[in-house]
Amino acid sequence: MSTTKLVQTSPDALADLGIKGYKTAYWNLSPEALIEHSIQKNMGQLADTGALVIHTGDFTGRSPEDRFIVKDSISEKKVHWGKVNIPFEAKKFDQLWRKACTYLRKKELYVRDVKACASQEELFHMRIRIVTEYPWSSQFVSNMFIQPSTEELEGFDPHWTVLCVPGLKANPAEDGTRQGNFAIINFKKKRLLIGGTGYTGEIKKGIFSVINFVLPVRAKEALPMHCSANVGAKDDISLFFGLSGTGKTTLSADPNRRLIGDDEHGWTDSEVFNFEGGCYAKAIDLTLEKEPDIYRAIRHRALLENVVFEAGGRHVDFSDRSITENTRVSYPISHIENIVSPSNAQGAPKHIFFLTCDAYGVLPPISRLNAEQAMYHFMSGYTAKVAGTEMGIKEPKTTFSACFGAPFLPLHPSVYAELLGKKLRKSKATVWLINTGWSGGAYGVGSRMKLSYTRAMITAALNGELDKIDFIKHPIFGVEMPTICPNVPENLLNPRNTWADKNAYDAQAKGLAKEFIDNFKKFEIGTAPEIIGAGPSI
Repeated sequence: MSTTKLVQTSPDALADLGIKGYKTAYWNLSPEALIEHSIQKNMGQLADTGALVIHTGDFTGRSPEDRFIVKDSISEKKVHWGKVNIPFEAKKFDQLWRKACTYLRKKELYVRDVKACASQEELFHMRIRIVTEYPWSSQFVSNMFIQPSTEELEGFDPHWTVLCVPGLKANPAEDGTRQGNFAIINFKKKRLLIGGTGYTGEIKKGIFSVINFVLPVRAKEALPMHCSANVGAKDDISLFFGLSGTGKTTLSADPNRRLIGDDEHGWTDSEVFNFEGGCYAKAIDLTLEKEPDIYRAIRHRALLENVVFEAGGRHVDFSDRSITENTRVSYPISHIENIVSPSNAQGAPKHIFFLTCDAYGVLPPISRLNAEQAMYHFMSGYTAKVAGTEMGIKEPKTTFSACFGAPFLPLHPSVYAELLGKKLRKSKATVWLINTGWSGGAYGVGSRMKLSYTRAMITAALNGELDKIDFIKHPIFGVEMPTICPNVPENLLNPRNTWADKNAYDAQAKGLAKEFIDNFKKFEIGTAPEIIGAGPSI
């Protein structure tokens, strides 16, 4: 196997972490070397496009119930504890960390030094050392994070360390976990420990959670966001908020706009910047016609997860769901032709899109929100979790996820919502609610909104084609619906018109409105009356 390395910072760097007695440590291998290691270890195969195909094992999605945060003097009073942020004992973390280090004895391991946050300001940069058991995990890290320069690698001093050991299963009775897999954040020691799962998204979302804790504390006017971002020919920035599967990656990959990033960003007083150096896109049913940018990005260096080859060859059948609905592809952002480089843009967003996958078929495909409605819908974060994004999800399931990213928010949602409110008032950005879910009936009766129509509506908003047309208010949700939109059938714009049984629509809309109202009750204390009043009215 190739042992080519770029830079090893210090021979004692791993020993300082407690990692000793390992067979070999490969530091900052090139993607080509990592691919070679994966193939020779029978961990992956090359597709006909040159992408490496691997299987992540038993876990093909995140496991939210097995994500923990160490409760200590740093986190105790700051973290919003609950079902999302589950407390973990510091002593148990240390015990499990030692167990992971012992597990790695006499094994080959892969070390990669990377950065997060492509800001022009050094204040927001995060240096990360990521130690992995598998070569393809290190390839994922190479794709998804920002590669430091050779000069930066010399004497690299990480802010955070990640240890990823998929082959290690925890013993719940001894280790304090729920089951064999785990992802644990320790803010005091600045460490992230992942084990028992090969799903690479745990690395990505673990670091995202860390940044969501650090950024608002480090700079009070810096907002971390679960969104994609792009910029137009006139340097106008747009943001796309939404949970996995609602269209962030797909809709931000616009041939007429340059991509800043597809999933995680920061918004400061002077810029919008990408946290990452790559993209992690859903690959199920991917075609060149529907998503040309993503399809063409699947080439050498790309990492395909849990996909299946067509019989008798190395051509991927992207429609095959036999392993999971959550097939994924990771690739460097440079695989997209039309990008901003480096991944930041000066100024504030002009348009903000809240993407929701409405499984009830109630919400309009596009509607305009005033500032108070924007705050309400941001804090609500209504959508449907779609199949495969988490373990156990087989069909759309409605959920309210604060700030369109509650699983990754260590702080109380109000912290992020208040930051967004300040920025909306200052930037005067136009906020749109986009339903990429169902029309003409609920899931099982209606049909999913066509991607071509959603793209046409977003394009019309971006181009100002909706600025001078008439809008009507939704009678229950109060949002403004355009009466016409270029390249979109008029009957689709008002969701009630698409239902054969109008009374059934009214009943469904009132039912969803009640769910909104009930969910928002937990935010009412300390929330301005005008924001509470911006919700639906039954």
